[in-house]
Amino acid sequence: MIQKITILLEMIKFKHTVFALPFALMGAFLAAGGIPDPLVFLWVILAMAGARTSAMGFNRIADWKFDRDNPRTAQRAIPAGDVKLGEAWVMVVVAAVVFFGACAMLNQLTLMISPFALALTFLYSLTKRFTWLCHVVLGVALAFSPLGGWVAVTGSLRGFPWALSAGVLFWVAGFDMVYACLDTDFDREAGLFSLPSRFGRERAFRLAVIFHLVAFGLFTATGFITGLHGIYFIGVAITAGALFYQHFIVTPRDLSRIKMSFFTLNGLISLTLFGATWLDLMFL
Repeated sequence: MIQKITILLEMIKFKHTVFALPFALMGAFLAAGGIPDPLVFLWVILAMAGARTSAMGFNRIADWKFDRDNPRTAQRAIPAGDVKLGEAWVMVVVAAVVFFGACAMLNQLTLMISPFALALTFLYSLTKRFTWLCHVVLGVALAFSPLGGWVAVTGSLRGFPWALSAGVLFWVAGFDMVYACLDTDFDREAGLFSLPSRFGRERAFRLAVIFHLVAFGLFTATGFITGLHGIYFIGVAITAGALFYQHFIVTPRDLSRIKMSFFTLNGLISLTLFGATWLDLMFL
């Protein structure tokens, strides 16, 4: 049982919850003006873990036939036979129950928007079948993270810094465009849509740079809108450095270090912005 759970968690890359969770906590901390109520803190974490687990499980189920035919993904748990489709569906349903249960424990508005938020993450898994705007859909889905954290604390949308969610949207869409370059040739052959497969890697990289410049501007604007101070802007500066470096080490002609760009540096960005927000609220 433990081994099966470990395989399931590895299948959905559970450790990569680090991309969205810090932004949910950032929204919660901004709403509370510091550390939120411990129970709210706990429910936000459970909601985010449940939502991402359910969404990623659905993604693996929806794409397992494509994963089977793609040399890069053929060894994923479902196409490799390590996890049965029924087992994956159980994980998706259980995680969704955890998500909705946590939202219900927070407040009415959080529960009301939860089906829409989860549906968006599910929709992303299907969009590569009909639109190269799939990267933007993923960005919109993850943009709900800080919004959810804010609503979890306040029970209202009033005062929410929309620049923060917009920044998450452009940041996520940008790095997803770059990551999709790994499957450019396969996507074309399989009839799947992505920006690199439709317009080529060069254009995808150029658009990703533009998206990340916009994200940097929006993260900066978030600091001014919410009245944050020096520590936060140091975090934004570190974020800018990480964004620049990932575009420096990965190019359309050399994708060999894309895992460092996609996982390490983007995980650093989300953790840095949350940590800088927390420290700023605590000490300034």
